[in-house]
Amino acid sequence: MSENPTLARSFNINNANNPLAAKANTTVAYTDGACKGNPGAGGWGAHLIFSDGRTQDLYGGEKVTTNNRMELMGAIQALIHSPREQTLEIWTDSSYVKKGITEWIEGWKKRGWKTASKKPVANQDLWQQLDALRQERDVAWHWVKGHAGHAGNEKADELANLGVTSSSDNLTMANLQDTAKKKDQLTADKKQGPSDDWLKFDPLGFDMIDDELDETLLDSQNDHDTMTNTEIVVKDICVEKNHSPYNASKPMRNTDMSDIVSNMDTEVAAAFLEKQTETNTENNIENSIETDAPTFDGDTSRANPHFIPLLPKPIHRHESDRQLIMDTETTGLDPMKGDRIIEVGIVELVGRKFTGEKLHVYINPQRGMDEEVIRIHGISEAFLSDKPTFDQVAQALYDFMDGAEIIAHNATFDMNFLNMEFAKVGLNDFAERVRVTDSLAMAKQQYPGQKNTLDALVRRLDVGKQDRTFHGALLDSEILAEVYLAMTGGQVTLAIEEDTQADGGHTAHANFADLAALLLESSSNERAHQSWYAALAEDYPELKAKM
Repeated sequence: MSENPTLARSFNINNANNPLAAKANTTVAYTDGACKGNPGAGGWGAHLIFSDGRTQDLYGGEKVTTNNRMELMGAIQALIHSPREQTLEIWTDSSYVKKGITEWIEGWKKRGWKTASKKPVANQDLWQQLDALRQERDVAWHWVKGHAGHAGNEKADELANLGVTSSSDNLTMANLQDTAKKKDQLTADKKQGPSDDWLKFDPLGFDMIDDELDETLLDSQNDHDTMTNTEIVVKDICVEKNHSPYNASKPMRNTDMSDIVSNMDTEVAAAFLEKQTETNTENNIENSIETDAPTFDGDTSRANPHFIPLLPKPIHRHESDRQLIMDTETTGLDPMKGDRIIEVGIVELVGRKFTGEKLHVYINPQRGMDEEVIRIHGISEAFLSDKPTFDQVAQALYDFMDGAEIIAHNATFDMNFLNMEFAKVGLNDFAERVRVTDSLAMAKQQYPGQKNTLDALVRRLDVGKQDRTFHGALLDSEILAEVYLAMTGGQVTLAIEEDTQADGGHTAHANFADLAALLLESSSNERAHQSWYAALAEDYPELKAKM
């Protein structure tokens, strides 16, 4: 391990806009992991900024390891080398680390270090070490988008790669053979055995049930190893809530997920979907990094079972500066004529910073679509056939958006559909529970007379230049987030200086969109503009004639 303490370069301790600035009574740590081969030579890095402005660079590596283990090691080393008496902020680009320590770990411990799908927790030794180090300490966990130019994350990435180099440079001919054996063993451990063959593994967690579930199943003490994952989840929920898992008139047999859930009692179905979402998100992050299991390839033009919905819990719910950048895709243009929502994508910002929380779900509209609509968003009826219906995800959507500022491009369109869908399931107060900002209206005010589609704004502002062959809801939300931040970027200081009184007497920052409107509607600016235009016209007869 290398430890390189250095003197900070005249950091401004109060500079909130500088990610490398020191903070009073706080140690800020940027951590990262890297791996060449996964498994292969790996490295971890941590850049620490102490409250007095000093910094410390830490890095190290292992000859045979995985990316996830190195991400965890970066966080562990930050905890080891930071003062216990001060708050510690850990910034990581690993959703695996952030979600694991803030959302999943308590469930793992309650289940005896098993995941929600009853499998042993990967990297248990490091998770236990991380958990022990954070006890009785004030630790704030943050996610930062990796490889996006963030100064702290780029520094941690540089250190992690130094860790890789230090571990691989130390390899000698004597231990190359041992290293190869270890790598083969790690690779073999990741592969599924015959009982876990991919053809028998349901990536969504909704295993097909071979036999009818009845009250005997609930009353029995059968070993979980003899049950499918779905049976285990349903049994546990029903025992906890003292419920029957399904309506007697609609027994569950081999069927798709939407049928399974529709056959359950309402309370059990809601708990079931919440549990499956937790399992799906957890497995998706682990599988995408550490296994060779098939993952969703983004193809929505055909039946594609590998999509895993993201329906996170609203851990930042009701924070005053929480903004949700949202987009929807639909079967058509008019909710009053029977058109339905088929996709919802949301990106969360708190304090104008990405939190890493994203909501993304496809929805079975239970109706057909015209070919011209499919050509726009590229989502086929076959793809949607096994997806949940809106009523099955409504509560999760409602809870995630509750109390936030919703930002959408042509927001009236999205809100009309959401209000209609929520009203169908009895959630009639959705419009009153959120604030809405229309980025299209903002763009029209800032760029009058110009084309203000999302594509046009991407080109004009030189942001969000991802491939947009199809207008997917999550992709559009991610792009709109960059567009929105660029459009309102000059108003950050104003928002900090001009506070407004929120409900209950608390102070909250003024809404950025409202501030933009105030600036654009300034009467003094308008008069000055007209006077300048009139003076200019006196010198140019053609301009005066057009006026």
